[in-house]
Amino acid sequence: MSTPADAADHEGPGGRDPGLQPERTRLAWRRTTLSCAVVAVLALRQALYGTGGSPVAVAGAAVIAMLLLGFLWAAHRRVREMAAARPAGLSAGAALAVTACTVGLAVFAMALIV
Repeated sequence: MSTPADAADHEGPGGRDPGLQPERTRLAWRRTTLSCAVVAVLALRQALYGTGGSPVAVAGAAVIAMLLLGFLWAAHRRVREMAAARPAGLSAGAALAVTACTVGLAVFAMALIV
């Protein structure tokens, strides 16, 4: 049976035991980044080789590459923030940037397919 003194020994510096939650969140960001990169690479491949390299397809590929870089930047920043003992929540600006990159990537990938 654990006592309050035992519980205090397991608490982090902020008085809270984060457990494995920060690690799970970091891994989730890494999985999402990998998925996003795979989708972007497949869309780029389709744009450059499937359409014959038309100027519109090349412009779409450039937009997809920029969206991927924006997503990678935001995800890398968040993974770094998760290394803190008590990480701050995701800011509204970062959430908006990640959402915009994800939706933009999906829209441009679908436009290339259609």
